[in-house]
Amino acid sequence: MKFEDIKNICVVGAGNMGHQIALQSAICGFKVKCFDINEETLKKADAFVDSYLPGRVEKGRLTAEQAEAARNNIQFVNDLELAAGDADFVIEAATEILELKRKIYADLDRIAPRHAILATNSSAIVSSKIADATQRQDKVVNMHFFNPALVMKLVEVVKGPHVSDETADLTMQLSKTLQKVPVLLKKEVDGFLLNRIFAAISREATWLLEMGVAEVEDIDNACVYGAGHPMGPFRLNDLTGLDLSYIMRMEKFRETGNPADLPNPRLVEHYMKGEYGEKTGKGWYDYSKK
Repeated sequence: MKFEDIKNICVVGAGNMGHQIALQSAICGFKVKCFDINEETLKKADAFVDSYLPGRVEKGRLTAEQAEAARNNIQFVNDLELAAGDADFVIEAATEILELKRKIYADLDRIAPRHAILATNSSAIVSSKIADATQRQDKVVNMHFFNPALVMKLVEVVKGPHVSDETADLTMQLSKTLQKVPVLLKKEVDGFLLNRIFAAISREATWLLEMGVAEVEDIDNACVYGAGHPMGPFRLNDLTGLDLSYIMRMEKFRETGNPADLPNPRLVEHYMKGEYGEKTGKGWYDYSKK
């Protein structure tokens, strides 16, 4: 497949990451169908598009014509056959649970055209753990966007041992066309590139908190005003979601059996209370007054 042949994109998952990846693709001129089984999630995603595009026009970031074209380019659907049946490129942004992803990829392999590339937005699960659920292992690749996907420029493309050069090249080209800055990882590694660096920072920040050395805000301020980070590790965790962190740590523990991979007690406490960060109004910080 040539890059020029990529016209239709399917995004699986209409949550925070999925609907933003879908909208960015639509803004960049692709025909996009975003799938989810949850009707409420689909409604929220559709409403987000209707509020986001006029705002970009008001700020002069898009013309009215570009906004209208983007709106016409995107659909939110609850039928995977409809979403992936004519896709040239699929980007999966489902929950970070391996067995769920393998089930999705088996379905996508059956539904999507044989030439279609199947990319996972997973931030933790390498594509080699998913690829053998399909009959197109060379076309299954990690394409990791960062949250919020409409803003963050970085995309990590991970070339596992099963991934063809053509698949990696096309994924890099697509990332650039989506106005992102892709980086290529030549081999699979847990946490990929940036999250490995963030994980080291997060571990130290959590240790400092657990040992009573400093509180959340002071640790974040040290990272922002001392290291020049745009936000501290706890504020970033509130943005990406404590529920996602909890699920990822539990998946890691199930894989390794190592107690060190379990989520820390403070994270578990927030998770059990349903305090997932900004989206629930409370996480490491309290957003309820905003």
